[in-house]
Amino acid sequence: MKVTLLGTGDTTGTPTPGCDCATCQAARERGVERTRFSVHVADEASGDALLIDFSPDFRAQFLRTDAPSLPDAGVVTHVHFDHLDGLGNAYRLFDDLPVYAATDTDPTTGESVAETVAGKYDYLDSIALRGVAPRRSFAAAGFDVTLVPVDHPPLLCYGVVVERADAKLAVSGDTTYAIPEASRDAMRDPDLLVADGIVPAHLTHHHPKGGRHPDADGVPRTFGTKHMTREGALALGDDLDADRTRVVHAAHHYPVEEAFADEIAVDGETIRL
Repeated sequence: MKVTLLGTGDTTGTPTPGCDCATCQAARERGVERTRFSVHVADEASGDALLIDFSPDFRAQFLRTDAPSLPDAGVVTHVHFDHLDGLGNAYRLFDDLPVYAATDTDPTTGESVAETVAGKYDYLDSIALRGVAPRRSFAAAGFDVTLVPVDHPPLLCYGVVVERADAKLAVSGDTTYAIPEASRDAMRDPDLLVADGIVPAHLTHHHPKGGRHPDADGVPRTFGTKHMTREGALALGDDLDADRTRVVHAAHHYPVEEAFADEIAVDGETIRL
């Protein structure tokens, strides 16, 4: 299994357009980006490829020099634009692209993720929307895939577990640290955890709701109401006994001296499992 982190940033990405903060300037100087979130998973032997989430930066991500092959199937974790709106790029690129999304009804929208995606992209004849039940494994692009509920209010959101042969990938999805225990059980013992860590814990005072889910030392593992801190993402990796954890969905609000630390991913990283 070859995992390519196509997009490792939050909703504005790094560099953020029009921003001259030290972190955005340093990213430009280093020639690195954190575009909106997307993960590509490939079986190098068969050539099968799965895409987790459709970044609005889809086109740019697949035009990079070392870009992987276009996917044979896709998974949508939730309906926020930075994880979904790149699906429109399927127009004229695919003859038939299966796209999987959860069927549980979201009380906030009155629709499931699958229904919202199907309605929004009903003009795309090349998309074959396939609703799947959370917590039940299904086959996609030759992989065994399971959607597991996480905690990203007010909308339903799902983490993703991808398995093939002896390799296991867990993607936390957008979430607080309060991932249900049953979902943690499904994600446990991955070779790689890709985890949302939007800012370091010491910045939680900037959120109106502050930080939540402190560890034994009082360090917040949740920023506000929707995302984990860097410390929360790394703690989740420890909780799950992950062999390796990469922190993604990172905002440009990371102080420049912390923004390019080893544990925080940048676009284009590849990890073989």
